[in-house]
Amino acid sequence: MRSFIKINTMWQRIQTLYLGIATALIFSMFFCTFATIIGPDGSDVTIRYSEKLSYLTLMIMLITSHIAATASFKAFFLQARVSVIAGLLAIGFQIWLAIDFFINRNAMVFNVTALFPLAAAALDFMAAKRSMVDEMTIQSVKSARKARKKRR
Repeated sequence: MRSFIKINTMWQRIQTLYLGIATALIFSMFFCTFATIIGPDGSDVTIRYSEKLSYLTLMIMLITSHIAATASFKAFFLQARVSVIAGLLAIGFQIWLAIDFFINRNAMVFNVTALFPLAAAALDFMAAKRSMVDEMTIQSVKSARKARKKRR
């Protein structure tokens, strides 16, 4: 019963929802296609994210950082820091995808999933902000209680 209460309180915070959605977006990229190459004879070849080693490595790093951020729900400062790191990784992944897009934009048709890292980065930064707000609220309540006890 006690573990259910801990899990329940974890999912009641909005930053956990943000991190969960960002994790789902990045996880879905393992099964999605990145782009389609249309040949001169009309045949097409699809490229998945998991086929390129650099993309696969970045996706594994992103999933790991999102799981670490979600698991550190008790330590708000740690969750905020790990969320920012995950957001920066997602921006780096998005830049990598953008470079591939600009290099191959005439030869490939890119999928909308190429924008998932950008959405995940936005969610990561929103989660980090919310974690910091929660921590600052807790610290201000603690300091107000100390001040009241001192006055008595």
